[in-house]
Amino acid sequence: MALGYWTEFFEDLQHVRGRSRNTVLAYRRDLELFDEFLKDSKDIQAIYEYMQKKGLSTRSQARVISSIRTYYKFCETKGMKIPPLNLLRPPKVKAALPKVLTLEEFQKLFEASEVENPYKTARNQITLLLLFGLGCRVSELIGLNLQDFNETESWLRVIGKGGKERLVPLTQNLAAELKSYLEQVRPKLAQQSSHSILMNDRGKRPSRVDIWRWLAAWSEKAGFEETVNPHRFRHGCATALLEGGADLRSIQMLLGHSSIQTTQIYTSVSTSKIKEEIDKHHPLSKFESESF
Repeated sequence: MALGYWTEFFEDLQHVRGRSRNTVLAYRRDLELFDEFLKDSKDIQAIYEYMQKKGLSTRSQARVISSIRTYYKFCETKGMKIPPLNLLRPPKVKAALPKVLTLEEFQKLFEASEVENPYKTARNQITLLLLFGLGCRVSELIGLNLQDFNETESWLRVIGKGGKERLVPLTQNLAAELKSYLEQVRPKLAQQSSHSILMNDRGKRPSRVDIWRWLAAWSEKAGFEETVNPHRFRHGCATALLEGGADLRSIQMLLGHSSIQTTQIYTSVSTSKIKEEIDKHHPLSKFESESF
């Protein structure tokens, strides 16, 4: 291992900064790649050529550089002499427009989630309603507990990245659906020891794999060419709210984005849709001029 303060850095990430397990693992993968690179080269700027040879995408390269910079900044606090960080600039990544889930697609998934067991059908459908209604991440969804639901004021407490809490208001319909599920369905599926709102087929808290497996089955049944990614619900929720007139700050709070800049990508999605509609319906779209 060519990198110093390895153990201390990851302890700081997890216990001081409160990074999630998945984030810590991502840092570990990035720094293991960097450590491999340092065994053959001491020219830190050659890391770019090394990553290209490894076939890393521009986005992955940017993440690796960010991980290296974060690591070196930590080492500097420990008194270690570090390379000039201006030598490590992440490549510019073109922001890809998120693929949203439309209401029509959601309806198909909702119908496809019906199974022979009515209690499991209700569990499947409340899973879809929460994903779309809250715009939450999978990790946030499976972390929902009974005490997180405030029935009186119709909100759910969601624990996001870094353990940050946010209160997500529920629509009247979603609050009613959740109340009905908790009273009539969950007791038929749950083991007494579990506090989770959602239940897998074994009566326990579902895992990320459970959610992906369910979505894969419902997507196939609904006739989709590929599994509907859980993040598409999040994008669909945000885009629908923006197009319905919600302001960016409200959407930022709903999704738990630390920066408004992350939320602003949805304005591009909305603008893109408007452009398509104009191209499709505006009379000048079919007008051909012989002047040029």
